[in-house]
Amino acid sequence: MWEVVDLFPTKEEWNKALAERHGKVLQKAFSSATVAICGLGGLGSHIAISLARAGLGKLILIDFDKVDVTNLHRQQYKANQIGSNKTDALSENLKEIAPHINLEAHTVRITEKNAAGLLKDAEIICEAFDDAEAKAMLTNLVLEAMPEKFLVAASGMAGFGSANTVKTRRITSKFYLCGDEVSDVQSEGSLVSSRVMLCAAHQAHTVLRILAEKFETE
Repeated sequence: MWEVVDLFPTKEEWNKALAERHGKVLQKAFSSATVAICGLGGLGSHIAISLARAGLGKLILIDFDKVDVTNLHRQQYKANQIGSNKTDALSENLKEIAPHINLEAHTVRITEKNAAGLLKDAEIICEAFDDAEAKAMLTNLVLEAMPEKFLVAASGMAGFGSANTVKTRRITSKFYLCGDEVSDVQSEGSLVSSRVMLCAAHQAHTVLRILAEKFETE
């Protein structure tokens, strides 16, 4: 008989390893934070995984869609998850990476009517939609109705443009915009995994910098 060995680290081992990398004070800030990710596609799924690896305390995952074969070239899902709700599939993947993370998943389309309830516990909100109308709705809603919260949004990650054009700008004291702010999938005709990941990495890193109180100057 083969002995079944539990290979998952204990919560104490996990926290100790993270504190050794980030420092105890900074890791406490990460592990105490709640971040909402609105949209779990190419941007959102990568943002979530980066934040989970950093030891974020709680992620609120929001998406109404299911995993499709066309998602696999740029989103953090597996072929055997096709047909699953993205909230369920991503939660499964995140728990494999960070077994002690606290997840709150909502399989709904976020709207002006339900946003306040879905986002009430989040200190930082990541806008990770691929639809311009949804992006505008969420951005305007957070800026107008939730001024106390940080918003990290994205604009421009399509095509094969240089990686160096993807950047982070601080628009207001609590509003950050990541991307090249120009490229659009309609005009570029493509979404490439590496460039989408670049933008998502900017968003995830911005979240961590906010929690570390290292704010962009412009």
